[in-house]
Amino acid sequence: MRLVIQKVSAATVKIEDNLVDSIGNGLLVLLGIECDDDKTDVIWLVNKLLNMRIFNDIDGVMNRCLLQEAGDLLVISQFTLMASTKKGNRPSYIRAAKHETAIPLYEYFLAMAEKGLGKQVSKGVFGADMKVSMVNDGPVTIFIDSKKRE
Repeated sequence: MRLVIQKVSAATVKIEDNLVDSIGNGLLVLLGIECDDDKTDVIWLVNKLLNMRIFNDIDGVMNRCLLQEAGDLLVISQFTLMASTKKGNRPSYIRAAKHETAIPLYEYFLAMAEKGLGKQVSKGVFGADMKVSMVNDGPVTIFIDSKKRE
């Protein structure tokens, strides 16, 4: 499982010019699910995500986490994060989980994040063609891979 985490001051997701969800200060997370991922990947990633110290403290040092900020969270499913570009110029998505695996893990990720945050998590629509906009704050963008544990 892979996450691209972006600290934002605002983010929105639209489908066909219709607003699906939006957040203010918080994190926009792009979530890619691999065919051999399971709930242990979700638990590890959600814990990392909610406790990652990437928000500024009073001294301007990145020393606060999403929980301390009481920030918002927007999670977007994105199978292209599992792309392999090793051969040729056309990415291969063979490692991306099929819907029957990915959807339950995506929903479990959302549920665990809501449980940890203590509030609703904003989200896109799994498998939809979405338009995601954001104001990256910092900018701060971090990539995490649950298999590498980094």
